Amino acid sequence: MASIRSTDTTPEMTLRRALWSRGCRYRTYYGPEKIDIAFPAKKVAVFVDGCFWHGCPEHSHKPKSNEGYWHLKLDKNIKRDLANTKKLESKGWRVLRFWEHELKNADMATFKILSVLREHATKN
Repeated sequence: MASIRSTDTTPEMTLRRALWSRGCRYRTYYGPEKIDIAFPAKKVAVFVDGCFWHGCPEHSHKPKSNEGYWHLKLDKNIKRDLANTKKLESKGWRVLRFWEHELKNADMATFKILSVLREHATKN
């Protein structure tokens, strides 16, 4: 497990490069919630969730070995994600979450993020 990355994952880097190439500037691993990609001035938080680690309904599976450990760990990840989302939303943040499989081609995620950022710009 020591070789498993929690930061700078391939899907995350794909999205970050796509946003950067479109002129977006952002902060990474921002705040106590460790927001993957944050736009603090606009209060937009973007999380890139790994399918296995965060319980993707399409791709996640529960390991058959050491079930007690894995069920507890994966369920805890899901609960933490929900708690972080609620906490950020209560502070006025807009939270966007993308599954790693959605970022094989980052265009749709990038379009959605840019739309939310533009929406914020028109409100202010």
